Amino acid sequence: MHADGSTRLSVPVDIAYNLAVPIRLLSEDVASQIAAGEVVERPASVVKELLENALDAGARTLNIDVEGAGRALIRVSDDGSGIPAAELALAFARHATSKITSADDLFSVSTLGFRGEALASIASVSRTSLVTRAVGEADGTQLKLEGGATTSRGLIGAPRGTVVTVENLFFNVPARLKFLKSEVSERGHILTLVTRYALAYPTVRIRLNFDNRTAFQSSGNGDLRETLIAVYGVEIARQLLEVTPAADPAATPELPVPLDAHDADPWPPALHERPLRPAPAITVTGYISTPSLNRSNRKEIALFVNGRWVQDIRLSAAVIQAYHTMLMVGRYPIVLLMLGVPPADVDVNVHPTKAEVRFRKPDQAFSAVERAVRRTLLTSAAVPHFEPAHWSSQPGTFSAPPIFTDLPPHFDAASVPPVAAPPQSGIEPNATSPQPPDQPPLPTANMPLLRVIGQIGAAYIVAEGPDGLYLVDQHAAHERVLYEALSLQRAAAQVVSQALLDPVAVEVPADAAYLLQTQIDTLNALGFSIEPFGSNTFLVRSLPAVLGPIDPARAVRVVVEDFEEDETALAAEVEARLIARVCKRAAVKAGQVLSPAEQSELVRRLEACHSPRTCPHGRPTMIHLSVDALEKQFGRRG
Repeated sequence: MHADGSTRLSVPVDIAYNLAVPIRLLSEDVASQIAAGEVVERPASVVKELLENALDAGARTLNIDVEGAGRALIRVSDDGSGIPAAELALAFARHATSKITSADDLFSVSTLGFRGEALASIASVSRTSLVTRAVGEADGTQLKLEGGATTSRGLIGAPRGTVVTVENLFFNVPARLKFLKSEVSERGHILTLVTRYALAYPTVRIRLNFDNRTAFQSSGNGDLRETLIAVYGVEIARQLLEVTPAADPAATPELPVPLDAHDADPWPPALHERPLRPAPAITVTGYISTPSLNRSNRKEIALFVNGRWVQDIRLSAAVIQAYHTMLMVGRYPIVLLMLGVPPADVDVNVHPTKAEVRFRKPDQAFSAVERAVRRTLLTSAAVPHFEPAHWSSQPGTFSAPPIFTDLPPHFDAASVPPVAAPPQSGIEPNATSPQPPDQPPLPTANMPLLRVIGQIGAAYIVAEGPDGLYLVDQHAAHERVLYEALSLQRAAAQVVSQALLDPVAVEVPADAAYLLQTQIDTLNALGFSIEPFGSNTFLVRSLPAVLGPIDPARAVRVVVEDFEEDETALAAEVEARLIARVCKRAAVKAGQVLSPAEQSELVRRLEACHSPRTCPHGRPTMIHLSVDALEKQFGRRG
């Protein structure tokens, strides 16, 4: 209420300014770049759209060349049907497509593309050229565009098919360039995309080159097992279980499930009188990993619906649900599933990049995936095998190999730079368990001299110190010892290598081979001798002597595998992170029985470390129970 009795609405300055600006149409260039932002998020988006166009054109051979992680150049060549010269101008017009003709066609889309936006969006943020020759035409046609505007067109000699070259991506949208990740990350996105489509289309021969070097190649002979080997390697492909379509439940009801899974009495006595669900219209095929083969995240769960790679939370949840009680919490399987769904029952027009779909009967899709995966696990997965020696309680039945025979002599670790770790004095106590009152922190920055008493649970060393009792985690302690020993040798440029009697060939998945290639120089400086030996294979000739008897394949693969530890403390140092990863694999494990001499030697070497309280990843190596805390627990003090 103002002095004159009137009431005025208070409007912020920026809103008032916007209200004063008249509404107007955006220019064609601005509209194109806005639309391109929805379709072309990164170089992998360009590869996806061009690859899907080639598959829709019936290509049987696809060559993908990438330079500068896609920023400099992306070229996709195919031997498909090509684009007729008369229709070439329309190919780069927005909302021009040969896939659909009316809105009704959206409910029966059988192709990967249908929007008619991909080429227009790509051309608007790059310098693009297209060479194509359609079936029945004598000459090819070349079209060049810059920022979406045509700069030249002419005839050219060309084989049947299409070649699309995208250069200087985002040259006219510099802000978008700033949001791209590192070259290694962008190449990883492209490689993941290409390998997924190679698995979904095993009859198509696909080759991917990074900077004139082949990163992946599939045979295209239709044998999905061969493609699995090309993507994951022989070792992993051998452990994958095939998912096949279920038999007609009306004829052979292997799992007679009630119509309503939430019925109060789902299993009445007369089971044959209970009506069964009708056979689902969804087919599920593919491959899944055994429970023993798992990962620390969901990245290896690949789902395809009618040949389209999709990301669906419910379907992923169905896969995880099928592994219920078979996997540890926080571990996920390797899964490749192809769903065949009637086109009328799936809506693919719910996301600009067509990465998400919507099912008309989502519960049916969930149930089909869960049942197919669970059935395969129950009928095909082998029972895990454990060595009895690891579980024996009889003395003398398990002889652990010496763990310090290959370590260098006692060293002065003061020169090894410490790794940042949280100031943690022990394991976080459980809120429901009784807590020792007034437990003091570990007394000093370094360890006191300890007297080893014995081993508990084949995992923890019990030791007595001048200020109480210490429980030492043998794995974390050995990891710290190896880390500082190897770090000291590396800092002094005196890493001792142990040559293998016979070189070992290590095969890694295609998406990890390029990453390992970028780390070879660093690994060789750490005492390894590794060299490429084929597309996805590396030859290991020697290992750091400090690691002792470690499997060369495990030592190399840990460099590129997803890691289960928090590596925040090591994120800034590539060498430190690699050393920590390798040492973790080489360290003695929980469950390994150590002799009294080995226990004492491990504690002695831990005492000599510069940062003995934590492992390189920040996890505590020991917990301390003071004499005061023990006396209070036993009622000797109030």
